[in-house]
Amino acid sequence: MAKQKLSVELISIPNDIIKTIYTACKTCYSAKLPYENYLNAPDEDKMLSLIKRVIGSGHYSTIEHIQLTFAIQNVSRACTHQLVRHRHMSFSQKSQRYVKEKGEFDYIMPKSIENNPELAKKFEDFIQNTSNLYQEFIEAGILAEDARSILPNAAASSLVASLNLRELIHLANLRLCTRAQAEIRSLVKAMTDEVIKKEPWLKPYLVPKCERLGYCDEDKSCGRMKTKEELMHTNNCAAPV
Repeated sequence: MAKQKLSVELISIPNDIIKTIYTACKTCYSAKLPYENYLNAPDEDKMLSLIKRVIGSGHYSTIEHIQLTFAIQNVSRACTHQLVRHRHMSFSQKSQRYVKEKGEFDYIMPKSIENNPELAKKFEDFIQNTSNLYQEFIEAGILAEDARSILPNAAASSLVASLNLRELIHLANLRLCTRAQAEIRSLVKAMTDEVIKKEPWLKPYLVPKCERLGYCDEDKSCGRMKTKEELMHTNNCAAPV
């Protein structure tokens, strides 16, 4: 049994993202054939200029052609339950049905519990007791698919996840919000950091949605940005009589 640390690797990304997106954008607004647009693509600055205008207009289908794949290690089952709610992603996750936990299972401890030594000790005791009971079930011949019923949301998991660029931006806009749970926020931050290393021009898009909107569209703001209603109230108060 061991407390594990998140690890994220970008294992698949197209070599020519900018040119591919440019070709999609240009094809929508040009009489030329797609491959002709691809072969006659201008320099990177001009391609990015068109791409940013098209994305800024809300024409997001042009970035759906870019597929990304991540190897994600050591996230809790609680975190993956949130991640799989993003329906425009593909997942291949370590099975608790077919993979027996050998000895003691790995786990993820939330920072809020880790920062409280007394509660952290109780958490670890619970994990140890659960691990012992799981092993007792397995040794008694209980199938892993049934023994897993006692494993907690804290059990560590790993998966391969794929999504297109539009969905990554959507994922970042929602899950980088400070009101998202800390673990999935850390996961998505690690994913976007890996992409930004390869494609720095994407950084302004891979942010909490309030940074793109200029206001918070949640019922209650975390304080980073005012809500739309607060902005309207401020503007009304500031308007000349």
